[in-house]
Amino acid sequence: MTTHIAGLDKLLASESQRHQVGSIWLVGAGPGDPELLTVKALRLIQQAEVVVFDRLVSEAILALVPPGALSIDVGKTPGFHGMKQSQINQLLVELAAAGQKVIRLKGGDPFIFGRGGEEMASAQQAGIACHIVPGITAAVGCAAATGIPLTHRDMAQSVRFITGHGKEGKPRLDWYSLKDPCQTLVFYMGLTWCEALSERLIAFGRDAQTPVAIVERGTRADQRVTLTSLQQLAETVRREKPQSPALLIVGEVVQFYRADLAGVTETALNEAPFILNRV
Repeated sequence: MTTHIAGLDKLLASESQRHQVGSIWLVGAGPGDPELLTVKALRLIQQAEVVVFDRLVSEAILALVPPGALSIDVGKTPGFHGMKQSQINQLLVELAAAGQKVIRLKGGDPFIFGRGGEEMASAQQAGIACHIVPGITAAVGCAAATGIPLTHRDMAQSVRFITGHGKEGKPRLDWYSLKDPCQTLVFYMGLTWCEALSERLIAFGRDAQTPVAIVERGTRADQRVTLTSLQQLAETVRREKPQSPALLIVGEVVQFYRADLAGVTETALNEAPFILNRV
């Protein structure tokens, strides 16, 4: 490891742990509401001695970690990666090799845009046992928290989860395959390139008036929902300045948004009168 972490050297040098190999648990922390944790995830968190966590893990969930546990923040923010993924992989392996049961706490689900597959492969290559505890991914959590059904017999017979970050920047997508109006699109980490996203979708045949919901901090107490259309998406983002973590839900099912479940940006509602004409 090249990054200094307070308390880590002592932990790695522990004589009592050195003779045994530990394990890594990739634990999905869900979208933020601690009541959406699985029973297994809650048990592991409450019994944890070492927790390596991401930026997207909410403060309410981190509060469940025992006070005496070593908590290591390896979160990445847009434009700034405090620790590279290769370093995170190495950290997990070193901790487990020193005999620790490492709880790798990840926002959402470890295998949905959480790079859990990379961390699992790294553990396997090092001969470290790696266990997976699934969590509610952001798309499912945000849909439930806003009343937007991701699928609907009349409106959406399929749903696509799409990342806004490819290995080399923007993802390479088959835009033509995204034009089906009966397909809900959910973009993770799409705020920074929302203008190009909307332009491409419209250029490849998606209706410019397709409803879009921008869900910030979904399921959390400070959740914020902004409604707009594909055509107005970039302008809405410039004006309302939504902050990550945020999700973009694109499709006719956005018409089912329920204002009684969360706050909504009224100016965006005025731009999207379709939202008032619920089927």
